[in-house]
Amino acid sequence: MKQVQAKILKNKEIAKGFYRMRIASSYLAGYSRPGQFVEVRCSQETDPLLRRPFGIHRVIDAGIELLYEVVGRGTDALSQKKPGETLDIIGPLGNGFDLGLATCARQRPAILVAGGNGVAPLFFLAEELKRKSIKIHVLIGGRSKGHILCEKEFKKLGAKAVITTDDGSKGLKGLVTNPLLTALSAAASRPSVIYACGPTGMLKAVSRLAYSSGVPCQVSLEEHMACGVGVCLGCPVKVKTDSRYKMVCKDGPVFDAGEIIW
Repeated sequence: MKQVQAKILKNKEIAKGFYRMRIASSYLAGYSRPGQFVEVRCSQETDPLLRRPFGIHRVIDAGIELLYEVVGRGTDALSQKKPGETLDIIGPLGNGFDLGLATCARQRPAILVAGGNGVAPLFFLAEELKRKSIKIHVLIGGRSKGHILCEKEFKKLGAKAVITTDDGSKGLKGLVTNPLLTALSAAASRPSVIYACGPTGMLKAVSRLAYSSGVPCQVSLEEHMACGVGVCLGCPVKVKTDSRYKMVCKDGPVFDAGEIIW
């Protein structure tokens, strides 16, 4: 992990309120692993003061890509950035996904469960699993059609993709955990591992289904991580170990689902 000054190569709105940013940095490209994140200073002004955390969406030859939703001052400032401008970035940070859970049973698929913008770090994971010849099933859930991201990109990787929306405007109507329950109930589609990222309620439900099915599960938690290195103590999560609490930024953001007290 180190602090870098990285040039923006591209910053394009890919859906209403969602942007994909390409950043040049051979260091971040060389050291980033699926599930890790970066802390970005979104403005040179004092407001917003704190950096914002973003899961690494992809690694490319020239650097990395971020996929983010405009939800406040920080991401709004980021959305105004132009190619050629420079960003102050700290990373890569945190602990990523354990790919060994998928490689130990190659004959079975790995299931990736994404809720909303939680799809961002899972695409990086999918590309790495693809390189290891792991079969991938991805379940993507969102509020409506406009909140479903990366479906085409996952299919280009050869992944089987199932879409769910709350309002039924695309794919199956209902929660993304419904097709997960179906997959876990069928012997032919029983996965080797589940990886998930999204809202806490979704992760809790995914964790419960994985536990009841005896399938290993890792979840990537989304928290306000101000420092990214465990100093500010702003992102504690209750765990079942003697320490009682861990920091999402330093000890995560990826955890074994069974370790968390939901």
